[in-house]
Amino acid sequence: MAQKRVQVDRETFSCSICLDLLKDPVATACGHSYCRNCIKAHWDTEDLKKLYSCPQCRKTFTPRPDLLKNTMLADLVEQLKKTGLQAAAAADNCYAGPEDVACDVCTGRRRKAFKSCLVCLVSYCENHLQPHHDVPQLKKHKLVEPSNKLQENICSRHDEVMKIFCRTDQQCICYLCLMDEHKGHDTVSAAAESTERQRELEGNRLNIQQTIQDREKDVKLLHQEVEAINLSADKTVENSEKMFTEQIRLLEKRISDMKQQVRSQQRSEVSRVKKLQEKLEQEITELKRNDAELQKLSHTEDHNQFLLNYPSLPPLGESTHSSSINTRPLRYFEDLEAAVSQVKDELQNVLREKVDVLLFQPEPTTRAEFLKYSREITLDPNTAQAYLVLSAGNRKATFMKDKQCYSSHPERFSNDYQVLSRESLAGRCYWEVKWKKVGVHVAVAYKDISRKGSGDESLFGYNENSWVLCRELSSFAFMFNKIKTPISGPMTSRVGVYLDHIAGILSFYSITETMTLLHRVQTTFTQPLYAGLMLYYSPGNTAEFCKLK
Repeated sequence: MAQKRVQVDRETFSCSICLDLLKDPVATACGHSYCRNCIKAHWDTEDLKKLYSCPQCRKTFTPRPDLLKNTMLADLVEQLKKTGLQAAAAADNCYAGPEDVACDVCTGRRRKAFKSCLVCLVSYCENHLQPHHDVPQLKKHKLVEPSNKLQENICSRHDEVMKIFCRTDQQCICYLCLMDEHKGHDTVSAAAESTERQRELEGNRLNIQQTIQDREKDVKLLHQEVEAINLSADKTVENSEKMFTEQIRLLEKRISDMKQQVRSQQRSEVSRVKKLQEKLEQEITELKRNDAELQKLSHTEDHNQFLLNYPSLPPLGESTHSSSINTRPLRYFEDLEAAVSQVKDELQNVLREKVDVLLFQPEPTTRAEFLKYSREITLDPNTAQAYLVLSAGNRKATFMKDKQCYSSHPERFSNDYQVLSRESLAGRCYWEVKWKKVGVHVAVAYKDISRKGSGDESLFGYNENSWVLCRELSSFAFMFNKIKTPISGPMTSRVGVYLDHIAGILSFYSITETMTLLHRVQTTFTQPLYAGLMLYYSPGNTAEFCKLK
């Protein structure tokens, strides 16, 4: 009915010239309405005659009338368009699509099935289902949600409805099968078997639901445990920090006291030495004067004068003997310095042993254990050499044929085709790198590695500030401080890197179906490390930090 009404409305509000819904409707003086462009085009053909007619009633006008927009009619046409579209959409929604179950009774364009009958083995739309609601015999039929598998209820051998279940063969059969190949088998009606299995299913659902509740309780307990761990860790860090701060304050006070004591002893010793120095300088002056008089007397040629003046010479004063001067070694405070050094060593040993015992955990052995320490690493655009382009959220580096116009930055590698990560790495970390071509180096480096110059000071593996795994044509190699170590292991285009900064462990693994250790470094890292990539000169060569789940 709605479709018929829409059809009538379309005819009422259609232009008699173009036979379509009115567009920008205007009315002539005789009261008929047309599309503005349609009536203008019609009257343009009559310009030579200077006589303008209405296409419907043939009434003529002279001169050419002005066209006024029919506002009310324009609004009605717009409403009609919306109503027509909605009605068409509603009508289309009633019909079956490719994935819908179609009514088996409809002819032509079939509607969507509303129910399927397990007795008739037919699917019905709402209209054709009505007899199942009205006819007493059809009311007894079993109606289910629309299904396109009704034919599966028909026995392929006898073309009969399968209403029996054979428990021996665990399949549905028809009554003719029961008399033939399933004779003597344990059989029941399909309805009875379905009812029993429904009860079994409900029992299984109850067990699953109970298990879900138990698991949710476990998750809640684990969540509480995580909160307790975090709280305990935060409290431990806070208290430990306070205790270390107190120790630092105590050390600073002891340093201040030590400085005061050393300076006080320094002043005392310097004063003692200066007094002794002044006494010796006075003796030297007196001795020089006596020596001058003796020298003068020694040149007297008159014997009588010599003998007369000799007794009048001043007597020599008592000189300070050198053995009485209490001199000390050049390092006056070496005993104190040695004691402080011993305290430092003892304190470092205590801290290292105690903290390492608390923080020690065994090294991972499986990939799942490594993934617990996975880090998402991104590359720092300010460090990328000019032939490298970053993509995939700054996780991927690609060697380009042309040099890029990057801004000048003090951290950018100027000559080596390298790039460093934005994130610093400390503690335990694990990441993986994949690539497409050979000639990719996977590295870790200190932040203060050189970025300029054409020498080896900035190239990964050619200095003391970087460690690198090299993927060459047919093998791997490890480089540190210009020392190259060949590596035997399965070739792959994906490696894993494990870092335990505190323990000084750096390991490289080949990632295939399993993890194979390629090389392990045991050293002492003195600074935070940064992940790095180096690509050979090969346009299109790429390396990417993997996203690990």
